[in-house]
Order: sequence, then C-alpha cells, then structure tokens
Amino acid sequence: MNEKKCVISKIFGILFSLVLVISSIYCLYQLIQLNVLTSKLLFLATTIFILIDLIFVLLLCFISKGIVSKIICILLAVVLSVGYGIGGYYISKTGGALNKITSVTKNAKNTVSIVVKQSSDIKDKKSLNSLSVGYLRNIGTAGSAAMLEDLSKSNIKMEQKQYDSMTALLEAFYNGEVDSIIINESSRSQILDMETYSNFDSNTRVVYQTSYKVKNNDSAAAVSDITSKPFNVLISGSDTRGGFDENGRSDVIMVATVNPKSHTILLTSVPRDFYVTTACDAEDGCMQGALDKITHTGIHGTNTTKRTVEQLLGIEINYTFKVGFDTVTDLVDAVGGIDVTVAPGYALDRLTTDSSFGVHEGVNHLSGQQALAYARERYSYTEGDRQRTKNQQQVLMGIIDKITSPAIVTNYASIMDSMANTFSTTMSNDEITDLIKYQLNKNPKWKMEQYMVDGTGDTLMCAELGDAASVMVPDQSTVKMAKDKITAVLAGNSSDDVQ
Repeated sequence: MNEKKCVISKIFGILFSLVLVISSIYCLYQLIQLNVLTSKLLFLATTIFILIDLIFVLLLCFISKGIVSKIICILLAVVLSVGYGIGGYYISKTGGALNKITSVTKNAKNTVSIVVKQSSDIKDKKSLNSLSVGYLRNIGTAGSAAMLEDLSKSNIKMEQKQYDSMTALLEAFYNGEVDSIIINESSRSQILDMETYSNFDSNTRVVYQTSYKVKNNDSAAAVSDITSKPFNVLISGSDTRGGFDENGRSDVIMVATVNPKSHTILLTSVPRDFYVTTACDAEDGCMQGALDKITHTGIHGTNTTKRTVEQLLGIEINYTFKVGFDTVTDLVDAVGGIDVTVAPGYALDRLTTDSSFGVHEGVNHLSGQQALAYARERYSYTEGDRQRTKNQQQVLMGIIDKITSPAIVTNYASIMDSMANTFSTTMSNDEITDLIKYQLNKNPKWKMEQYMVDGTGDTLMCAELGDAASVMVPDQSTVKMAKDKITAVLAGNSSDDVQ
C-alpha cells in the first residue's frame, strides 16, 4: 500500500513538474519574443526561471516525502504555473499590440455617402434612380467619382448638379434644388462645425455608402539610433468616425521633440484652426500651396499633415503617431477613466459637446465619452481653440499617467486591445523596444516641456470648404519661437531657456 502511494506521489510530482516547466518556458519564450529586456536583465530573468523550476522539480520529485509537504509543493507549483501562464499571456498581448500599432497600412479608406433629408421618401439606392444629386465641383472629386461610378454599375441614373463650395451645396440641398447630395464622411465634421448646419446629423440620413482606398504615403525618416539621437514625432489626432484606418480631419496636432541624451521632451501644439499653406506629396491629392485650416490636411492623410507642419515650423519630422479620438474612448474606459485638473475660471455646468455633464474646478474623473467631449470642447471658452488644445494635452497626459501606473495590471488585456485599435505609428517595433530597453536600463527622469503657437481670429477662404470659415491667422513671432525651442531641445538644451 505504501509502495502504491509512493508511486502515485512520484507520478503527481513528475506531472506538476512538467506543467511548471512548460508554463515557465512559454512565459520566457514570450519575454524573449517581446525583446524589451537588455541582455543583462534577460540573462537574470532566465537564471531565475531555471532556478525556480529546478527547486520545485527537486521538491516535487525527490525531496518532499510526506503527504502534507507534497500537497503544499503541488499547490505552490500550480500557483506558479498559473502565474507563468498569465504572465506569458500578458506579454503576448503586449507584443501583439506593438505589432499592430507599428503596422502602418499601405492604404487608407475613404467613405462616401449619399445623404437625403430625414423626411424624404427615398429609402434605398434603387429609390435614387431618375432623381437629382448634388456634389462639389473641385473638392473631394475622387470620392464623388467613386460614388457615381458605383451607381452607374447598378444602372442608376441621376441628374447631376455641381457646386463650388460646401455652403452652396448645402443651401441647394435644404432649398430642395437637389434631392440628395454626395459627401465624403471625412467632411461631416466640417458641416457640423457650421452653426447653420449643426443639426445635420439629426435631420438627414444616409441611404447609400461606398468606400475606396487611397495610398498611404506616410513613412518614417528614421534616426540612426533612437536611444541617443534626438528626433521629432508628429502626434495627429484624427476625428474620423468610420474606423481607425479612415482619413479624417487632424483635430489634434502636436510635435513631440525628444532628446534621449538630455532626457527632455518638448510638446509643441498647433491649434486646429491655424491658417497655413498646405503642403503634400503629389500622390496625396491635396490642394498644394492653398491656404486652409491645418485640421483639413488630415482629410488627405497623415502625410499631408506632416508635410504641412514641416513647412510651417521648418523642421524634419522623423515619425508620426496617429491617435483615433473616437476609439480613445475605449482606452479611457479600459484604464478605468482618467483625471484632469480644471483651472479656476474654467468650470462648466454643461459642455456643448455633451450636455449630460459638466466639469468643476480641481480634479475631475472622466469616463471615455466624457474625456472625448472634454477634448473637443471649445465653444464654452473665450479662448476657443486655444483652450481645446490645452484640454487635448490634458487628456493625452491623463491616459499616459494611467497606462504607466501599476493599476494597468488589473485590466491589462483590454488595455492592450484598446491601444492596438487607438494608435498607429511609423516608428518600428524594434525602435519602440529599443526605447523600452533604454528606459529599463538607464531609468532616466524625463523633463516635460510645452509650448503652443498662437494667432488671431479671422474669417478667411478655406480651400477644402471652397468657402470662408473661422480661422486663426498665425502670429509669426510664436511660430519663430516654436522653431527656436525645437532647435534648442534637438541641440540638447532646454526650451525654457529660449525667451
């Protein structure tokens, strides 16, 4: 009988030893694949894994003889195996998120809609036959052509009318001059920004949509060593509603100037209404050399925003970092909400972007939808777009605070999934892991500095609208100051020294 118990005990010992060793190998493999540890730390981690496994194998198979000691060893081995498994899963999630974030798609999606009034009898695509449709003559022509071709393939013929501006198109639509209009979904936010048409979403509906792809020309101008050479990153927040891979206005425009040697990061913000000369590569299809709000550059892709910012500030942007502001809500909710501090005099009983809540002076805890509304609020502030830019900085910093805190562990998998669907960068996976290794090895204390270019309000012609709109005319002294501050940080100095 005792011999039988001894055999069973050995079988259990071998079985749980195998489970422990396999789970530790899985965790270590995922850690090696992630490639964020320095050689020294990886060697240390491997040594610890081997020692722990060896100790438990000896205890389970040879040393522990009594029933109680064997049960305790088995329970500890199970807990450790579960820990290895969870750790390996989290590390795998991290690697998957990094791969997705750094896998910039070769094509961006544009969605085009045929819109009718909410009260219209038009129910579907077939109902459009023999009716009239309006579209813009010189703006968004590729999208209009894609829609008309799509209708033609379905043998739907419509009376076509062209208009020179978004205002003229909308006036014709609401006056009954045309039964329907073609709009690029990336232009929807432009329409909603017009006070006269702020209810466009509620009094219209989409009867048919089609999508087409355009080449994404955004690529990195990589530095030779990201852990020692300074570099510029364009952070572009897109307001797209049709998915993260779709082009949309650049509602957040910041340049992060990073100097790994001086451990300094300068955030230079450009208000979305900044009136600039548009620049792009030929394939982007923008109105090269035309004056417009910088937010409209995003309609032609991140590369157009990047080229325009490079021209404005006289710098080279090495990498881009695209943030989907509609998907950022999921990330904020995944981290349990974020905290923002509202300065005295900036409390709001109700936000115009979301009348269901307000913010008070001091620390406010915001959910995902509230954070998005706060980041978009501008009409309630006398500073308008300037304050919205500051709010956006607060939201981004609030997210960074949460995802770098120990609390991230409690909902790690969801956070990684949200990050993968919220961010995209031209920085490579290897460059990101090199930065993580650098942080782990050197543990530098980063100094964060901020600056925002400024200007004066006016109403001027905007190329993408084909009409006049509210803009911010640049104060060139602030543009020069931004250039000087970026140059200072790139040279290893502080931007605060530039006055």
